[in-house]
Amino acid sequence: MTRLSVNINKIATIRNARGGNIPNVLEAAINCERFGAQGVTVHPRPDERHIRYSDVREIRPVITTEFNVEGYPLPAFMDLVLEVVPDQVTLVPDPPDALTSNAGWKIRDHLSFLTDIIGELHSKGIRTSLFVETDLKNLDEAPKTGTDRVELYTEPYAADFAKNKEAAVAPFAEASRHAHELGLGVNAGHDLNLENLRFFYMNVPYLEEVSIGHALISDALYYGLENVIQMYLQQLQ
Repeated sequence: MTRLSVNINKIATIRNARGGNIPNVLEAAINCERFGAQGVTVHPRPDERHIRYSDVREIRPVITTEFNVEGYPLPAFMDLVLEVVPDQVTLVPDPPDALTSNAGWKIRDHLSFLTDIIGELHSKGIRTSLFVETDLKNLDEAPKTGTDRVELYTEPYAADFAKNKEAAVAPFAEASRHAHELGLGVNAGHDLNLENLRFFYMNVPYLEEVSIGHALISDALYYGLENVIQMYLQQLQ
């Protein structure tokens, strides 16, 4: 079974555009769980331009489904996740001003840093995942950090899907098999949507979780959040 984790950053973006509390991010997190999502993902950034640190603190005690917090491990981020203790922390190599995640870790270059960070997270019982691309030699470095999982950065798959979906998915299938052989769990995310998700799911083995935000929240504007979550879950059956 591949779990669906809904990234609710875009809901916070809409709220922050006007101030106040409409739409209500906490209510959205609760509803994602109520409507069948098996996880809720947030990615707080230092400028809090969408999810705020206070959102993370408020969401943690009110959902029982998996809570995944993504981010670059700046000291403030680490203080936050060590305080709230989510089920999973996905470490991404974004600079603070990045618009969105657009590359994976070069693990060898950051091996000592990542090992120390993951050790801190494990001391609190938090599962860890590293945001990576499909390079197999880079994946070989991941177990040295102690990470539990990797999250495959799927934007290249989404970009090439319409041109040649078989060629687009092939490196991800290979990377997932390789990660599994290394003893790592496999997540995936970035630009997955109703058009390309099922083919990815059917062709990438050992896939434990997909994290989807932008496309899913955009679809919810047309079809409603409850209906859209069910539509995405159907792609994973």
